[in-house]
Amino acid sequence: MRTPAQNAELALLLEVAGTPKPGNVDREREYADLRFEHFLAGAVGARDGLDAAADGAPLGEAFERAVEGMSRQRGGNTQFGALLLLTPLVRAAVDRDLSPDGVAAVVEDATVEDAAGFYRAFDHVDVFAGDLPEDADALDVRRGSDAVPEVRDRGLTLYEVMAESADRDGVAREWVDGFGRTFRAADRIADGEGPVPGRAAETFLWLLSRRPDTFVAKQHGPEAARSVMVRAQEAREDGPRLVDAFAKSLVESGVNPGTTADVVAAGLFVALERDGVEV
Repeated sequence: MRTPAQNAELALLLEVAGTPKPGNVDREREYADLRFEHFLAGAVGARDGLDAAADGAPLGEAFERAVEGMSRQRGGNTQFGALLLLTPLVRAAVDRDLSPDGVAAVVEDATVEDAAGFYRAFDHVDVFAGDLPEDADALDVRRGSDAVPEVRDRGLTLYEVMAESADRDGVAREWVDGFGRTFRAADRIADGEGPVPGRAAETFLWLLSRRPDTFVAKQHGPEAARSVMVRAQEAREDGPRLVDAFAKSLVESGVNPGTTADVVAAGLFVALERDGVEV
């Protein structure tokens, strides 16, 4: 029987193994500077932090350790958002309440020091957020650990930091909305048939067709994110040939629905840990 940390590591591996996942690295598609092997190494490297979350370390400390370990490969940021979801999910599983209410209780208990750990995690890897403008707020995540004194001065918990970003960041929205998309993804994976990576890929396209991806919106604007959502709807209706063409076109244009992939990784963990999905 696998531990929660082992299932979290496996979820990261299964997520990247699913194909096709339009715009994302998978076992058949990759970018010149971000490859399949980087995601495998990132998943393995994150394990120390996932173990820490299971062993009762503060959420922010566990998350920072997971990100630091994930970053020990040459591709850069592979699973930052997924780890931000998996860390509290692992804790909820250890607490024996892997449910929307259970994980909500975990994140609502997050502290100011957890927020400090979250900001320090940005020192380990380059997370896309655009260039830091001169007039950026003192709490801009692009400041990394330089923002920690301000976090402490304002007494902001990690949950409060996530709430500030929830309107524009899909991972933060999961934190404040009870991980709703995560659990819906888990249900779909658990109810599916066939190899688990295939179920994950199908769930990815389903999620992408239902809500604009916030990472696409950050990189390319809200209109592009809505266009990708509509194209995902069309691809699901027209079958595998269009899905493959859609996947190829997004990779070629550098459009990466990374937030959707993060939610799929979290859903995979729930399906493995709560539902006993076998691989």
